[in-house]
Amino acid sequence: MFLQDYTKEFSYNLKLSLPIILGLLGHTLVGMIDNIMVGKLDPTNLAAVSLGNSFIFIAMSIGIGFSAAITPVVAEAHSKNHQEDLKKSFVNGFVLCLFLGCFLFGVILLFKPLLYMLDQPENVVELAIPYLNIVAFSLIPLLMFQALKQFSDGLSLTANSMYATILANIVNIIINYILIFGKFGFPQMGIIGAAIGTLISRIIMFGFLFFLLY
Repeated sequence: MFLQDYTKEFSYNLKLSLPIILGLLGHTLVGMIDNIMVGKLDPTNLAAVSLGNSFIFIAMSIGIGFSAAITPVVAEAHSKNHQEDLKKSFVNGFVLCLFLGCFLFGVILLFKPLLYMLDQPENVVELAIPYLNIVAFSLIPLLMFQALKQFSDGLSLTANSMYATILANIVNIIINYILIFGKFGFPQMGIIGAAIGTLISRIIMFGFLFFLLY
């Protein structure tokens, strides 16, 4: 009986946490998918994507860590049924994430010259920079999505963001295939196609979660 007092919430906790875990894995999969698909071109393109994603991963980790503060504030307001506080928590969190996304985008653009100081081949850096420009911009819709995700998690609606992340990865694979390799009449864009796929998938991810919550 004593043990049951502690384990009775396990199934509910797992139900809430598994979609969150899968959603976070989905963010990592976007970069991994780019690496796998670009790797079929040549080692230089693969090195450029990996170099660009190393910058993006740092910025993404900062943004996701910042947005995590939204969830407990929302959960507290929701548990007390304070609708006005709930509204303020969402609006403030969303605006802050939007500004943070723009800030991180600017920081990455500002620190791009550091790529030349990492003792990497110049042709790899030249390929990585245009890829980095586009994927860095995708941090803005990504953090807008994170604001919605953390708000949704605070309402215990954790599955919504998981569905959006799964959809984003499917869209990313399809667009990558079309643009990287030039399928269905589209030009072969290589590494730039992978960056465009990431950007579009993150915009769709945000739009889909917004639709689910609306």
